[in-house]
Amino acid sequence: MKNNASKENLSVATLRRMPSYLRYLKILKEKDVKFISSVAIAKELNLNSVQVKKDIAFASKTPGKPKVGFSVSALLDDIEDFLGCYNIKDAVLVGVGKLGRTLLSYNGFKNYGLNIIAAFDNDPVLWNSEINGKTIYPIEKLPGILKRSGAKMGIITVPKVAAQDVCDLLIASGVKGIWNFAATHLNVPDGVALKNEDLAASLAILSQQLSEILKENN
Repeated sequence: MKNNASKENLSVATLRRMPSYLRYLKILKEKDVKFISSVAIAKELNLNSVQVKKDIAFASKTPGKPKVGFSVSALLDDIEDFLGCYNIKDAVLVGVGKLGRTLLSYNGFKNYGLNIIAAFDNDPVLWNSEINGKTIYPIEKLPGILKRSGAKMGIITVPKVAAQDVCDLLIASGVKGIWNFAATHLNVPDGVALKNEDLAASLAILSQQLSEILKENN
C-alpha cells in the first residue's frame, strides 16, 4: 500500500488516534454519510484539524476533494487496511481470571485484525472448558498449540509475579508480539514487539481529567 506520508515518520500518538478515526467513520457509514472533512472529524473527536489531516495522510491513498472532503467509505477502507484489519492475526491468551474472561468474551477484536484462538491457565477446573468458543488449556500445552497454529501474538493477563515467566515461555514458543495487561515491566529481546496496557495508569489519568473538569464547572 502506498501512502502520502512515509511510515518512517509515523508517531505512536498518530497510531493511537487511528482507531478513533475508524470508529467514527463506521458511525458515519452507518448513517449513510458520503463525505467528511478533516475539520469535521477534528471537531467531533476534539482534536486539532491540522493534526487530523496529517494523520489521514499516513493512511489515505487518495486526497480529499476541495469543499467536499474525504469519501467516508474509501477512507474507512484505507484506515482498516493501514491498521491491518483485513489481515487477521491469531493470538493466544494466558491467564483466565476476570480480565482474561472479559477479553475472551469480547467479539470486537476481529474488527481490528485480532483473533484469539485459545487460552491457557494453571487452574485444572478450567481445563477443556470454553469461553466464547475458545478452549482453555493447561499452560504445558502452550508450546505445542502455538507451533501447530502458527500464532505469533500472546496476550498476558496473569498476576504480575508470573508475567515474566509467561512472557519468556511465549517468546520461546515463537511469539513475536506481546500484549501485556499485567501490572509489571516485562523484558523482551530485540525482534519482539511489546505493548503494556497499564489499566491503573489509564484510570489515574481519567480521574485527574475528571477532577479538572469538575473544578472548572464549580
